[in-house]
Amino acid sequence: MKSICFLIGDFNNSGGTERVTALISNELVRYGYEVNILSIFNGYDPFFEISDAVKIHSLYSKEVSFKINFLKTIIKTRAFLKAEKIDTLIVVDSISCIFTIPAVFNLNTKHICWEHFNFNDNNGVKIRDISRLLSARYCDYVVTLTTKDTELWRKGLKKINAKIKSIPNPSSYENIKHEPSLDFKVALAVGRLTYVKGFDMLINAWAIFCQDNSEWKLRIVGSGEEERSLKLQASILGISKRIDFIPVTKNIQKYYETSSYYCLSSRFEGFGLVMVEAQSFGLPVVAFNCDVGPSDIIENGINGYLVEKNDVSALACHFIYFSKIEKSNYDILSINSKAKNEKYSIGNIIQEWVDII
Repeated sequence: MKSICFLIGDFNNSGGTERVTALISNELVRYGYEVNILSIFNGYDPFFEISDAVKIHSLYSKEVSFKINFLKTIIKTRAFLKAEKIDTLIVVDSISCIFTIPAVFNLNTKHICWEHFNFNDNNGVKIRDISRLLSARYCDYVVTLTTKDTELWRKGLKKINAKIKSIPNPSSYENIKHEPSLDFKVALAVGRLTYVKGFDMLINAWAIFCQDNSEWKLRIVGSGEEERSLKLQASILGISKRIDFIPVTKNIQKYYETSSYYCLSSRFEGFGLVMVEAQSFGLPVVAFNCDVGPSDIIENGINGYLVEKNDVSALACHFIYFSKIEKSNYDILSINSKAKNEKYSIGNIIQEWVDII
């Protein structure tokens, strides 16, 4: 039985990275693998459901400075890999490869870098660029989430020794028996309330839409550092009563089930798992055509609409369109959303992972 380890920053977090790590881990257990999750910080109180068969470990009980603890982290990681006899190490986020590369040196451990950002975004951390360069040279595989990001890696780096492969994230939901309805008159957006997610642009677009419509509501589900400023923005624009802010929740399904369509306003994405999840419930998606993800998931006019990135006015026009769309046209978008979402089933995705681990 192969022993697999996912190394992740903080497995207690509630983001898409943690969600998909839990999902893939649970499925690999079903395939007979011995699965470990090594959380750099915390990790023993995961937000998402995890199989009892998955062993959770932690390097540090709280956040520490990597500048001070860089060498210590390498030593601790290497000791863990040897003690647990790990056959394959999957590093969730390329930045962590800066210390896993020396940690696996001369060990018989397959090393996979699992990139969750897009190549053009280092999230303001220059060391991520260095880590990507090293990953491309010294890892066995680099797994990206989209075909476009695979191309960006190949074009952006030299001396690539790793095999670069695209494996999209799977949906957490399968075989959902739900038919969405325009009667809800709710547009849904889900994600951390951070600058990169573009909720400020979403609210500006919604304010334009509200000049044309007095019935629909925008529902934003998530928590984050911009929550206060976003609520203030809505208040200044006079649309506070037209937007429901809902804290991050484990029961996100009920919001997918009571919304009419999904909107994504990100400045950039690594993939956009929330769009895949929304489509599991048959929700059409309206999204900025940012790098990267939306163009992989949405076929314009078929299962949703791609809007020129950062074009607030165009986004507002699509909100108006959905408020006036014929039911027959809406139903076609919904049917196509579910149909195109089948490629993201866990059964399809897990086989791609099995092939490389």
